[in-house]
Amino acid sequence: MPLNQSVAAASVRDRGRTSLFRSCTTYIYIRLYIFIHITASGLPSMDRSRFASNASYGMPVMPPPNHSFKPPAPVPMPKLPTPRRMLIHIGPEHRYTPPVKRINDEQLHMPIWLNSEAFARLVEFLLALNDAVKNKKNSDPCTQSEATKKVGALLDQLDHWTDDIPPLETPQRFGNKAFKIWTDRLEQNAETLIASILPLAKHSAIPELAPYLSGSFGHGTRLDYGSGHELSFVALLCCLELMDVFTADDYQALVTTVFVKYLEVVRKIQKSYTLEPAGSHGVWGLDDHQFLPFYWGSAQLIDHPKLKPKSVTHKDTVDMVARDYMYFRCIQFIIEVKHGPFHETSPMLYDISGVPNWSKVNSGMLKMYIAEVLGKFPVVQHLPCGSLLPFVEASSTSQGPLATLYNANPASST
Repeated sequence: MPLNQSVAAASVRDRGRTSLFRSCTTYIYIRLYIFIHITASGLPSMDRSRFASNASYGMPVMPPPNHSFKPPAPVPMPKLPTPRRMLIHIGPEHRYTPPVKRINDEQLHMPIWLNSEAFARLVEFLLALNDAVKNKKNSDPCTQSEATKKVGALLDQLDHWTDDIPPLETPQRFGNKAFKIWTDRLEQNAETLIASILPLAKHSAIPELAPYLSGSFGHGTRLDYGSGHELSFVALLCCLELMDVFTADDYQALVTTVFVKYLEVVRKIQKSYTLEPAGSHGVWGLDDHQFLPFYWGSAQLIDHPKLKPKSVTHKDTVDMVARDYMYFRCIQFIIEVKHGPFHETSPMLYDISGVPNWSKVNSGMLKMYIAEVLGKFPVVQHLPCGSLLPFVEASSTSQGPLATLYNANPASST
């Protein structure tokens, strides 16, 4: 072989070895990060000896973790507060204000946000709904007020829009631009839709509520959807509760009926318009698009006599119970849209399946949601604040600054 060809061949081999080394190093680093993250989130270490081949998922035996490495001990987390009744008395004199973007600088505004009344009200709303669905199936009977029925009808209307606006057939690399038509229609009709669920006496709140609805289903320009849009929908429900449109009697239905229907609407949108995940960590995140169905979904399964966290690794079980339990429906949807073994497409969820009980999963999900969604500037910077979710220091009725309570880190970034 001529000298120049020999040198070229050696160069190609060296580049191949370098690329392989970098890939292996990156893989090891990410697995180590996930291990530290779950441990620091309060989830116990998992017994990997139970992981055996599963024909339905094509799962090989997973290697045991390297116990010679000991991550730093997490800061002890105080006991979570008992949710208080969040109703504030809104009289005719209350001045609603269109919400505006207040979180513009990570260093300056995140500490304010994490100690704000808006943050406190949202967290307490999440806790209240979590308590309401413990040991409750989606199909369990619950109070269906006129308000929850109206929100359900609104979601049905949005679901029909997806049928009315088919995806464009021209080749498109990232997302389908027909979704921009969908979001434009939502933007134009948001105030009318909000009016349909409010009593006439509360119509002055329409300009404050409409932006939360508009921001709940994805971004029409970026053609993406993520946990920030999910947060916007929950903020809308929280605002309606604060206005007494919903009451505590509606909490179960808000999750098992309204939120479950919302999830199906956005899943249909994601599949129809092939939306990109907004701010996703890829396979190393909990999920590309949603977070709260894992939190509230794990609450539904607390004390279940048969279904355990490890049950998510059995596809037949997942398909059997997905209709009744949000957590399993999330797993089912992941299997539908992702190709490959479950432990490869969703390694964090696969690791969490090793947690011994749903109570630990539930508490860990809340901590992770605080850290990865409410505590992340790239997510909450898009959430506007108004009179119902005010960007002011939390009052004493909100049980003090929750940033300290949840060990939030204002300086953290993606």
